[in-house]
Amino acid sequence: MAKQRWRVVVLAACAGWLLLTGTANADEVPMVTGEHWVKSSDELKKAYLIGVANVLQVEHAYEATNQPTDAQSLVPRMAKGLKGQTLDSVRERVNRWYAAHPDQIKRPVLETIWFEIVVPGLSNPG
Repeated sequence: MAKQRWRVVVLAACAGWLLLTGTANADEVPMVTGEHWVKSSDELKKAYLIGVANVLQVEHAYEATNQPTDAQSLVPRMAKGLKGQTLDSVRERVNRWYAAHPDQIKRPVLETIWFEIVVPGLSNPG
């Protein structure tokens, strides 16, 4: 039952992102920015983060047979930089960052996650 509920939430989240970002041509993918982030519900934000995590997992699985160096792949750096983080902690940190930087509302969410969470996490021992 809970698994079906999550499927519905994820499908609704995808539909919501389409509504927020408009339609995209096959050759362009809409970039999710702070403008989209601050207008979204917590469930939609969490679905977005789950999507990002799934892409990283797919990339990690794909790279398993051809171990790239850290310079060739962002996956190992993302994993290390996000160590100890949860979906909720990332969501809250992104929320706080956009609230503190309203002048940077057009900044892509992935860029915010990378520079405000991952990069500082890389300098933490562990």
